Order: sequence, then structure tokens, then C-alpha cells
Amino acid sequence: MADRYANFARTAAGRALVKRLGLPAPPALRRYRPGDPLVSGPVLLGGVAGGRVTGPVAELLGAAGVEVVEPGAEPDGRQPMYAALLFDATALPDTAGLRALYDFFHPYARSLYPGGRVIVFGTPPRDAGTVSAAAAQRACEGFVRSVGKEFGRGITAQLVRVAPGAETGVESTVRFLLSARSAYVSGQVIRVDRAPVTAPADWDRPLAGKVALVTGAARGIGAALARVLSRDGAHVVCVDRSDAGEELARVANEVKGAALQADLTADDAPQRIVEHLDSRHGRLDILVHNAGITRDRTLANMDPQRWDSVLAVNLIAMERLNERVLSDSLMPDGGRIVCLSSVSGIAGNRGQTNYAASKAGVIGLVEALAPELGSRGITVNAVAPGFIETRLTARMPLLVREAGRRMNSMAQAGQPVDVAETVAWLASPGSAGITGQVVRVCGQSLLGA
Repeated sequence: MADRYANFARTAAGRALVKRLGLPAPPALRRYRPGDPLVSGPVLLGGVAGGRVTGPVAELLGAAGVEVVEPGAEPDGRQPMYAALLFDATALPDTAGLRALYDFFHPYARSLYPGGRVIVFGTPPRDAGTVSAAAAQRACEGFVRSVGKEFGRGITAQLVRVAPGAETGVESTVRFLLSARSAYVSGQVIRVDRAPVTAPADWDRPLAGKVALVTGAARGIGAALARVLSRDGAHVVCVDRSDAGEELARVANEVKGAALQADLTADDAPQRIVEHLDSRHGRLDILVHNAGITRDRTLANMDPQRWDSVLAVNLIAMERLNERVLSDSLMPDGGRIVCLSSVSGIAGNRGQTNYAASKAGVIGLVEALAPELGSRGITVNAVAPGFIETRLTARMPLLVREAGRRMNSMAQAGQPVDVAETVAWLASPGSAGITGQVVRVCGQSLLGA
């Protein structure tokens, strides 16, 4: 659905009116197109002395053709504009050392292009070594979240906590966060743990040769997932209910994948899906649980069917399919499971006790399953979308829809492709060090983290 306010606010007359009235000013977000460079300009890279990731990050950026500049090394002493500001805080010794954040970012706070990127690399507080160092690492989170809400103009800010020994496993994450693929992801804390990482042969097609299954693939976020995973090289099996069969077939044909009609709540659904995959492919490399429904009512007015149906589709069906795929050894070592949660599962939402419970349960499932699958190199993560433009949000009352669009740092709703790009990053072979985590795709809420 078109965002008329955002479109008007980007015109000359709209910009003047928005500024005069102090209204939200939605920036034009640059989203990824095949062939785009990783970044659109030079990257400033600095950090605390002894930082563990400065060298590996400089090396990977150089190999990607990115111009890397050190603070104070600007040509002719001039301060140019930058596509990204990167700071290695992994070696922060104590809380007094936090002054280094100010000293690095303050002079360059106005030197980012619109849509620029800020990344702070830290150490997980548990690995910091001392109480003061752990406090300093935790302080980086508040700093980054505030930057994400402060810089504006479509600029995003992230904290990447790199465990000791995981320094060479950050490339997939750095590429995602620097690129236009992460246009609607901001204020996130991502942990990269030590794990064997296989870099893709082609970073433009990191999923080449992989078999992926997407549930709820007929429309909206599910259709975007199928398109992005296919673009990145995967063969996509698209699953949805029979009443969405025509749309499902269109999506599957578009991505040159396969369509499979199945009601995920049926007793035989996991068996049918596994048999289909086993007979045609012999394996499943990427499982994306996207299917979900809403049946909103306040708890006092909610009938049992609304409660049961939402939990059955959004959580129980996911659990049952995981169990079957994993017990049948259909997923090889190094597989990827990505589950769609929601910011409602983190913050709750009036009239959605059933939906919020199901989406919080998804997070619990991910957190509990990740350690069990670690020995096989299988990662399992959750993606929690915020307000995304879909047919569901288009049916909201006007004022509710407008409030949902504006209450984030981007002052606009996200697009289904924003969720799909995040899932594709987590599905990449290069993302082996990321598991058991929740990444929000919400433009960074102005009311919370």
C-alpha cells in the first residue's frame, strides 16, 4: 500500500511543511539491487588500541574493493563524507575507556552520507575479563541504540559483539550491515560466536546449490522470502494452504522453484513435507518458518478457537516440522533454520495475547534449540518484524496504520523485502557464528530498544 505521507514529505513543498511543523520526515531508503557495490563511498575505520577485529575488517573491506580510511588520515587534511563509521571497541579496558567512543564519533557525527552505516564492534560482556571492562562493553549497547535514534537520514547503527576467536567469522555480518540489504535494520545487538565458517564462493549468490523451504510463501513476506532466497542462488520449495494455491503457483513459477500445498496444522503435514523433500532433493539446507496468522481480540472477548488456531499455526506447527526434519536427518550439518517471530512477541500488544504468546514462544524455541544443534553446525535464529507493509497492515484503521508507520527511527513502515534480506543473511554459509539470536526488523522503535 502506498505511503502517501512519506511520498509527500519527500517533495520540496512537503519537506518545507514537515520541517515547519516538526513532523516526522521519512528518508528515502536505499534497498539492494543486484550489482550494487557494498557501500557507496569510503569507510572510516578506527578503534581502541589492541582491538581484535580492526585487522580482519580492514582486510575483508579491502578485498571487497572498499576504500578504508583511518581517523586523521584524510587526504589533504580535509574531512570527507563517509558511507560508514566503524569502531573496534573489543579491547575497551574499563569504563574510563568509553571516552574513546566520543573521541571517534563526535568529529564525524555529521560526516555520514544519507543512509550511512555505523557499526561498533565489541566483546561479549561475559568475555570482557573484568567487572569494569564488562560494564564498558554493556555501555556500548546504550551508545549504539541512541546513535540509531539520533543521526536520522536513514542512517543505521549496530553493535556486533565478537567472541574471542571469532574475528575471522564476521564477514557475512559486516557485509549485510554495511549494504543496502539492511536498510530497515537498526539498533541491533548481534553476537558472533566462534564457529567454523565456510565463505561463499560468490558473495552475490551465497546460497547457490542450497535447497530452501519457505512456509506461508504465497504472498507478502513469504513471497519476498522466496524471491530473495532464489536471487541468492537457492532452489526454493514454496509451501502454503490449498486456498492460496493459485498465488502459491505464481510465486513458485516466478522463482523457478516448486509449490507444495499443505495445511501445516494437519497431523500428516510434517511427514508429507519431509517425504516431498527427500524424494526430490534428498536434503533440506534452509528451513524458513514464515507461516502465521492473527485472530485479534482482547482476552476477555477471545473465544477458544481464536486462541487455539493462532498457537497451532504460529508455534506448534513450527515445532512439529522441526522435530520431523531433524529426526529424519533431512537437514545436513551446517543447515539453517530461521523462524519468524514479531516485535509483539517481545513487547506485547493490546488485543494480541494469543499472537504475542505464540511469537514469544518462537523466541523461546530458538533459544532452547540452538545449543542442541550446535554440535552439528546447524544454526537457528529468529527474525522479529515490526510494522511491515502487507495486506494485513493495509486493512488497519487509518490512524492506527499511520501511528505504526511513524513510531520508529525511519518514520515509515518496512517492506517485506527487508525481512527477506535479513533471513537470507542468517541463512548464509558465512553466518555460522550466529545462532540462538533474535534480530528485529523494525526501523528501531522510538518507544523502546
